[in-house]
Amino acid sequence: MNRSGIILLAIGLVVLAASCRTSKKITQIMTTKDTTAVVITNRSAADSLLMVKKTYDDLMGSRIDFKTFSAKIKVDYEDSKGKQPDVNAYVRIYKDSLIWINIRLAFFDVDLLRVLVRPDSVFVVNKREKLVQLRSMDYLQEVTQIPFDFKTLQDLLVGNPVFLDSNIVSYKKNDNAILMAVAGQYFKHLLTINISDKLLVHSKLDDVDVNRNRTADITYSDFDYKGGPAFSTQREITVSEKTKLDIKLNYKQYDFNKELTIPFSLPKNYKYY
Repeated sequence: MNRSGIILLAIGLVVLAASCRTSKKITQIMTTKDTTAVVITNRSAADSLLMVKKTYDDLMGSRIDFKTFSAKIKVDYEDSKGKQPDVNAYVRIYKDSLIWINIRLAFFDVDLLRVLVRPDSVFVVNKREKLVQLRSMDYLQEVTQIPFDFKTLQDLLVGNPVFLDSNIVSYKKNDNAILMAVAGQYFKHLLTINISDKLLVHSKLDDVDVNRNRTADITYSDFDYKGGPAFSTQREITVSEKTKLDIKLNYKQYDFNKELTIPFSLPKNYKYY
């Protein structure tokens, strides 16, 4: 994996999944110019609206709340150049305060990167090339062309829905799942929610800018309950614009609300840029 690929992986891991487009339209129950209108039968409009509101409230109620979070993640990463070497990502988060990420080459256990993200800044220490980057979050938004912020990255790593807006434009229920589309400032978002446990199992976002061709899926599976709330230990992300990016995240270990240390320093003998 080249340096830029590693840095993007370390900073976001799954931040790239934020740039996506929806490939399907679903049943509309509210007015929108982007979806196809279909009438929901056998229910009054009021009942339908109540069902939509309850689904949204259930989804928000399943969000994971925490004080601290730590995890070891096996990351499989494949881009236009093919499959890249597997890495392990060690993540530690103090909610709404800082995110620490250590990227290590899986087979040789070689320290590649250490990243410290604060709400307004990002520090990247490249151990392999003895380089240090000091950047603002705004700068990263410009470089990646993705409107993410600290809380979005935090939610991605923990497994909460991202870019979720309350502006629900369409809704459909079948025997196994609920499909719900919401429209936000940046993305149109299609969510698939299990009927049985009301958990989000698939997320697809559509860039509202019709001139962009960014697409992505996020799939959540293998839910575990040891930490209390349902936690997806397997996630697959596919992102494409001009090229395609596949990321698989296998959470080998994770803990909530444990005491954490943050081993991070800026070496004086490294090159800063």
